[in-house]
Amino acid sequence: MSLDGGQSINVDAAAIGPNACGSGSTPAPPAIGLWSGMMTVLVQSLLSSQCLISPASQWPVDYVGDLSQPYDFVVIGAGSAGSVVASRLSENPDWKVLVLEAGGDPPIESELPALFFGLQHTKFMWNYFTEPSDEACLGMKEGRCYWPRGKMLGGSGGANAMLYVRGNRRDFDGWAAMGSTGWSYDQVMPFFEKSVTPQGNATHPKGYVTLKPFERQDNAIHQLIIDGGRELGLPYVERFQEGSETGYAHVPGTVREGQRMSTAKGYLGAVSRSRSNLHVVKNALVTKLDFDGDTVTAVNFERAGVNHQVKVSKDVVISAGAIDSPALLMRSGIGPSQHLKELGIPVELELPGVGRNLQDHVLVPIFLRLDEGQGEPMTEKGILDGIYQYLIHRTGPLATHSTASLVAFINTNASSDSAYPDTENHHLFFQRANHASLELFTKGLSIQDQYIDVLQGYLKESHLLCVYVLLSHPAAKGELHLRSRDPKEPPILTSNYLSKPEDVATLMRGIRYIESLEQTKAFQDHLAEIARIPIEECDHIESYRSEEYWRCYAKYFTFTCYHQSGTVKMGPDYDPEACVSQRLKVHGLENLRVADASIMPAVVSANTNAATVMIAERAAHFIREDYEGEAVGANGGIWVPHMHADDF
Repeated sequence: MSLDGGQSINVDAAAIGPNACGSGSTPAPPAIGLWSGMMTVLVQSLLSSQCLISPASQWPVDYVGDLSQPYDFVVIGAGSAGSVVASRLSENPDWKVLVLEAGGDPPIESELPALFFGLQHTKFMWNYFTEPSDEACLGMKEGRCYWPRGKMLGGSGGANAMLYVRGNRRDFDGWAAMGSTGWSYDQVMPFFEKSVTPQGNATHPKGYVTLKPFERQDNAIHQLIIDGGRELGLPYVERFQEGSETGYAHVPGTVREGQRMSTAKGYLGAVSRSRSNLHVVKNALVTKLDFDGDTVTAVNFERAGVNHQVKVSKDVVISAGAIDSPALLMRSGIGPSQHLKELGIPVELELPGVGRNLQDHVLVPIFLRLDEGQGEPMTEKGILDGIYQYLIHRTGPLATHSTASLVAFINTNASSDSAYPDTENHHLFFQRANHASLELFTKGLSIQDQYIDVLQGYLKESHLLCVYVLLSHPAAKGELHLRSRDPKEPPILTSNYLSKPEDVATLMRGIRYIESLEQTKAFQDHLAEIARIPIEECDHIESYRSEEYWRCYAKYFTFTCYHQSGTVKMGPDYDPEACVSQRLKVHGLENLRVADASIMPAVVSANTNAATVMIAERAAHFIREDYEGEAVGANGGIWVPHMHADDF
């Protein structure tokens, strides 16, 4: 059987059908060949479908040609932001654009929404860990929270949960109030809009974000959560927008027909083969930048043990993410001078804010047991049915992630602005006896084995619903330092999770909301009960589920929501922590920009991927304004919005 891309699969018909049923002295049943033929077609179809999940044609070709001539632009990182920047800049056929990506093509598992936790601890991730702390992450292996970042085309957008949430008006108005003029809600919204608007055609493709609803599985659990929220006064809304900032909603995802649609696919892969001016070099680890005064002149990278240098004539754009962007700046001599001198790195530019202002959405997971002794367990047949559904139809449980698309924004503080919620809830459902799914989740997060065993024990008799209580506006800020000059050495990551009393107080109110949810009729109809996880230190507290107990629990069960940001802060030059201007140029340099989540002055109060794409769209817009010699609109003068700006 022939496949797209010229592949071919041959199946031995003699090994299929009744002839495969005999064993030892047991003869195969008689047959006339019709059934064997049908089985051959089925097996060939399954094998073909597997190969077509992630064909090589959807990714850019790995460029191995001449690098001796200067490029107009070099983009470092082909993640959520870098793919957008490179795609937009290469729309100008007169500009030569080079993308340097430390990883390669994503694995096939990246395509399946249900398997997004499975990429963790693999070679497709930067497997970073925080420094141990007495205040957080004590239930994780070695007391370190796991902070994976994508090391592949698509970056962390190739491993995230694909949820598309833009954030709140006050997030962006807050950036403007902090000195980042031009970044208010009304000013950034056209760039959100541009990113999700289909553009181009088959002959002249252009990149954009594909948004679709996730397929619904486990409908009874979705309804249980919605009904419980309604009993507590939280509405179900069609979308989060102005006037509907709090409540529950099913958010759209960067998916299409049951498969992930990262920006590496939608912006980069979709256009790269039709643009001779766009080159992508894979498995290229950028080591440092070279300077002549205040100008970047070259980018150095290593590939397969060989060092390379590429010259640049216009701009370098760093889009390596909130951990690797500041690390690259420091390795290149840009950052806090004392720290650089301690490592023997020559100081090119004193910029004390690099690596500071590290923010993240810390969360505390609460596990609820549901339908004890009554819930329908996962069976081997159910697993096989799900695999078949996905292979043939791209539907079923593998095409979604159960209840993860059902998101809640909740204001736990009655005295604060109700339109600016202080917590976000995510919901992860594990069907009774689906031990493989729970293992993927718990091992991925690096939870200690004794706690995993307890949760797996509960899953033998009950469903489990894990509710993430996420801190939307963290007051605590961490920091990042280099461990050494070696780019292969992971940086030192200090989270400072739970170090601010106001953060802990908000999480405590968020947990009390879950306790109230547990007592609603909707949840009690499903025999809901918060699962007790034995923790030696916390079990000595006299009153189980007291505030003292939950404070202890939070020290152990502390997770990231993978929203690290802020480490190359955007702001005016009078802000001592600011690293880049409102046009994303590094302060003090002429042609170096940063475009990713690291520039956020304050982390948005939602999942960060949508805002990261918007930041990349703005970066490309600023560059076009600077080099094309004319002011261009948010949409290059040709784009017309297709939806209301408040959508999503």
